[in-house]
Amino acid sequence: MKIFIICSKVFYGKIPPIQHELERMGHEIVLPNSYDNPNAEKESHAAGDAAHLDFKRRMFERSRRVTRGVDAVLTLNFEKNGTPNYIGGATFLELYDAYVLDKAIYLWNDIPQGILYDEIHGFAPVVLQGDLSKIEENDMVNKSQPSQFRDPQ
Repeated sequence: MKIFIICSKVFYGKIPPIQHELERMGHEIVLPNSYDNPNAEKESHAAGDAAHLDFKRRMFERSRRVTRGVDAVLTLNFEKNGTPNYIGGATFLELYDAYVLDKAIYLWNDIPQGILYDEIHGFAPVVLQGDLSKIEENDMVNKSQPSQFRDPQ
């Protein structure tokens, strides 16, 4: 299965062992936006509003393109600044893209409590509780009943 790992930049350090285990299991992994340069967004901010706007648009477009080409997304949602199971704005948008594009959606930990709980719950993610063996080849959890509201492409 081809899996796109999505998460907040603060969790990038947790990716290598998870990536290694997934690859050992036979999965192909696509790493998050700007994984190779976690400071890219900060650098775009420093370059001014136009540069930051351009950066964000390129990242949104890359995420959509990558999501179209994978079977699933794996959201790494750990504690951030005292918030358990944190999912930020950009990661939420990537989850939405995965839902619209009928991709399997996995969360490392439970759905975070808060304003987006109902929306994330509506994506019907598989919560792994850190157990990668719960990822199944050809998982059809989110594909079993295609929604009339999803992107047909």
